[in-house]
Amino acid sequence: MSLHSSSTAQDSFAMHGPASPGAGRYAPSPSGDLHLGNLRTAILAWLLARQEGLRFVMRIEDLDRVRPGAAEQQLADLQSLGVDWDVTPGEDPQRHDHVLHQSTRLAAYDAAVQKLQDAGLLYECYCTRREILEATSAPHGIPGSYPGTCRNLSDAERESRCEIRPPALRLRAEISEFTVQDMFAGEYTGAVDDVVVRRNDGTYAYNLAVVVDDHYQGVTQVVRGDDLLSSAPRQAYLAALLGYEPPHYAHVPLALNTEGKRLAKRDGAVTLRQLRDAGFAESDILEWIRASIPIPDAPQFPKSAQDFLEYFDPKAMSPKPWIVTNPLDL
Repeated sequence: MSLHSSSTAQDSFAMHGPASPGAGRYAPSPSGDLHLGNLRTAILAWLLARQEGLRFVMRIEDLDRVRPGAAEQQLADLQSLGVDWDVTPGEDPQRHDHVLHQSTRLAAYDAAVQKLQDAGLLYECYCTRREILEATSAPHGIPGSYPGTCRNLSDAERESRCEIRPPALRLRAEISEFTVQDMFAGEYTGAVDDVVVRRNDGTYAYNLAVVVDDHYQGVTQVVRGDDLLSSAPRQAYLAALLGYEPPHYAHVPLALNTEGKRLAKRDGAVTLRQLRDAGFAESDILEWIRASIPIPDAPQFPKSAQDFLEYFDPKAMSPKPWIVTNPLDL
């Protein structure tokens, strides 16, 4: 039996009344097909939102790394597994897919940057990635954190460096750490540094766009892989500076290959397209995901993620990564 979807984007639009408090979301980058780990995280985000009576919204993060047709395939794959989503408040309910695309949101990012600029919270940065890497690898450097090289440049220094390369814009963080609430990690305090909000090619950075769009879509619950837990304090702090209420987080275990590395498409048949070609059905994929979470009381080989809702218990989730074996080797 092959995998296929007879549903449309319109079929996956669900009206959960505007009075519903807050929303969960899924926000893939359209760089290629979703693999099993991506699909599992999407289903977990959907389950946690729906179980708590929240809306669930979809966003395509297409500011860069866009592969033609990838977004459409991602949405179709999610639909085929029973994931539905709601319209973003303020958006046209007649739109056919009810999906927010970051590429349509540039004016909102402009406004957010201007607000930060007016508050004196941004500065120009001329550093290359190599310069930052060298600075943070030096004694007393903090790996992955910006060392503040361009924070207090003089006008003459800025003018000189601007002749070499255009600047990025960085946040002038006023604290070094921030605390967020995570469903699984509990109270988590992490480092805050001077994150980029606009790259030197003019593209808005992920950390800014995700914060602005989560607020716009009414997102109060962010579910994603636990490799992004350390990013949450930076993003929550930026949200607070913009006057937004930071969301609550739920960082879930990743899917790994048999070598303990993050699952990737090179690890065999791990996307729905590949699994369809190999003759697997939606119920097979959903069964693997059900067992990995686990949801022991849910029906085996379910037809839809909707079949998980009645039985899903986040307290019973495994804290361990999902080790994925190439299905063709089973």
